[in-house]
Order: sequence, then structure tokens, then C-alpha cells
Amino acid sequence: MTVQHFTPEGMLQPTPYHHVAVGTGSRHVHVSGQVSRLADGTPVAPGDLAGQIAQSLRNTALGLAGAGASFSDVVRLTFYVTGWSPDQMGEFMAGVESVAADIGLPIPMPPASLIGVDYLFEADVRVEVEATAVLD
Repeated sequence: MTVQHFTPEGMLQPTPYHHVAVGTGSRHVHVSGQVSRLADGTPVAPGDLAGQIAQSLRNTALGLAGAGASFSDVVRLTFYVTGWSPDQMGEFMAGVESVAADIGLPIPMPPASLIGVDYLFEADVRVEVEATAVLD
């Protein structure tokens, strides 16, 4: 296995992600920030956090697949969310869980960060997802 995900004893639990990933491969895959847009630029789920999370993750899965990778190869996910507040975690996780099985995203997820930001590249974009994977 190229990537091993785990959470050492003594680290905060429960969380929807593992705290540690160890990658042993030599090829690194970096998927740029993916947003809730179709290939033709059509916005998906404007104003809907869960829907934008789901579409952004679908697009991330397409980027990984294009490099011959999947979420099992991911060592890090970074989520940028506009207008973030902790009370939105249920809606955030609903978006993740709605697509996880379809796109092969394990739960708990690979190590992840969720960063609240003021603005992304267009006003209707609430979510951007980046992924880093390791292949041999």
C-alpha cells in the first residue's frame, strides 16, 4: 500500500478524518482547488454548502483519476469554505457523506484541514477542495 492512514492514540477523537498519512511512493499528485462547477463552467448548487462540497469532491475525484490515483492514495485534503462557522459542520459532513461511496472517499477521510476564508474566486463559490496524493 502506497499510503497508510491512521490516528495515533492520544490524538483528538472522534474526527471525520485521520490525523496522519504516510506515503511511500515516488510520484506526487497535486489536484488544484476544485469548485462546484461542471466541465462547461455551469455552477452546481449555488448557495448550498452540502451540494457544493459534494460537487467539489466529485471534481477532485476526476482530477485524481486523470492521474491514475484515487482517494485511497490521498495524503492530504484541504477545504476552503467561505462564511464558515462551526455550526455548519453537519451540513459540511452531509455533503461529504452524500458522495463518499460513489467517489471512493473513505470515512474517516485522509488527513484534512478546513479553512474559513472571506472570499473565493467568484461570489457564488463557497467551497474549494485541494488534494495531494502519492503513487509509486
